[in-house]
Amino acid sequence: MAGLWVDVTAGSGRAPMQAHTHTLTYTDTHRGHHKDLCWNPVSTYICFHFVNAFPLILLDLLPAKNGEEATMQFLLELVDILTNYVRKSFDRSTKVLDFHHPHQLLEGMEGFNLELSDQPESLEQILVDCRDTLKYGVRTGHPRFFNQLSTGLDIIGLAGEWLTSTANTNMFTYEIAPVFVLMEQLTLKKMREIIGWPSGEGDGIFSPGGAISNMYSVMIARYKYFPEVKAKGMSAAPRLVLFTSEHSHYSIKKAGAALGFGSENVVLLSTDERGRVIPADLEAKILDVKQKGYHPLFVNATAGSTVYGAFDPINEIADICEKYNMWLHVDGAWGGGLLMSRKHRHKFSGVERANSVTWNPHKMMGVPLQCSAILVREKGILAGCNSMCAGYLFQPDKQYDVSYDTGDKAIQCGRHVDIFKFWLMWKAKGTIGFEQHIDKCLDLSQYLYDKIRNREGYEMVFDGVPQHTNVCFWYIPPSLRGMEHNSKEYREKLHKVAPNIKAMMMESGTTMVGYQPQGQKVNFFRMVISNPAALQSDIDFLIDEIERLGRDL
Repeated sequence: MAGLWVDVTAGSGRAPMQAHTHTLTYTDTHRGHHKDLCWNPVSTYICFHFVNAFPLILLDLLPAKNGEEATMQFLLELVDILTNYVRKSFDRSTKVLDFHHPHQLLEGMEGFNLELSDQPESLEQILVDCRDTLKYGVRTGHPRFFNQLSTGLDIIGLAGEWLTSTANTNMFTYEIAPVFVLMEQLTLKKMREIIGWPSGEGDGIFSPGGAISNMYSVMIARYKYFPEVKAKGMSAAPRLVLFTSEHSHYSIKKAGAALGFGSENVVLLSTDERGRVIPADLEAKILDVKQKGYHPLFVNATAGSTVYGAFDPINEIADICEKYNMWLHVDGAWGGGLLMSRKHRHKFSGVERANSVTWNPHKMMGVPLQCSAILVREKGILAGCNSMCAGYLFQPDKQYDVSYDTGDKAIQCGRHVDIFKFWLMWKAKGTIGFEQHIDKCLDLSQYLYDKIRNREGYEMVFDGVPQHTNVCFWYIPPSLRGMEHNSKEYREKLHKVAPNIKAMMMESGTTMVGYQPQGQKVNFFRMVISNPAALQSDIDFLIDEIERLGRDL
């Protein structure tokens, strides 16, 4: 017999089997040994289907009796796949990606099929699926992957994520996540201290990414000024308006739409040539809103914009917010890591005046995805804004201090443990280690800027040294260098250069870097560095690769 599939069903229409134990001995040809299957079917109707295949036997892995050997073998083979992937991710001779179009992956590669079936697969095929999933993905930890703000593969952080998944618990109460809850509270307090709030007082929680952290800030601001909205809805408040930079992350506009403000009530602020908010424009638009009879509620100051890496002038914005009694949020999702650097934290000058701050350690600090915090200066306001006091989770008469049951201040119920990998990395690196990481990445961006700013075939998108690791530039192929730069033909052709080079990068798998337009500017490359494994030689390689792929365009 090649294998055994057991279908256990309960219901009417069949006579119950006698309540005694049955034993079936069968040969598992997949592993080459015999097993005994025992069952005691009391008031349960059982059907056995014998199939000529090698399915995953239900008794192969723990918690099945005698499943320990198979379980350990499976896990060891899986660990071998993972460690081999980690090793190759740091090997510069390995491709960043093995690119295939969606239709190719959907149609199925050799030995790898994305379709789900009714019949189970063998353990060997499960391991093949694991291996191929990594094979056809992108090595975001590769030293030459510069495509996203979240890059790198920190081994301590990876170990933390493995442990977190093994623990498989939820963050809503102390009773089921005692150590993780305490880690989160202590780490959030440390982050608030670094921001500059007295004694680290305040509130905070880890959320599923910067977009949700930013949404929290809007919710909390609304609750602070119009708490009745929690029960009565937006009809209990006047028309509320949010303000954010035209260069800010789209999540502020999305929060406005999702929370009932309406995207039309998210006012975009003008910026200077470096992408920084112009404070005078903010005040003018606040006055315009007030004149219309609307209520200006919230200002988002970006600390490290997605494209330019710009830092808005927080102190000047804070002055305006205090003048008009508005909530000031600082979106430091990308820039937050610079708070760890004595050399660069001056770019956050005034952040201690903010009412709330978003900070994503999974970006500049290299913590494995996901790890984002919303930090709030006022203690207790998160619970006031979000708590619903569900009696089946948050009982007030538990035997411990229930103030450690933090889940009710989140908008989620189920919440992934994002803290442990970050806490473990902080223990391993220390604050000084994060500072060195940040400074190295900023130094590399300076190296790239110095290499290309006067190099033939390159044009910077804006003048001056970048504020963050974002280096924005056009590569101009030889065929375009003699053309009039203001002509329509030149702009149309230049607009296609970055996408074409990026496509060739992906086809060859050598490196990845992002591109985008911005306002009236045609597509340009946006190079970002957050991976501490990157070296100057990787920057040199990127420049050479852009020129190799783009010279004939």
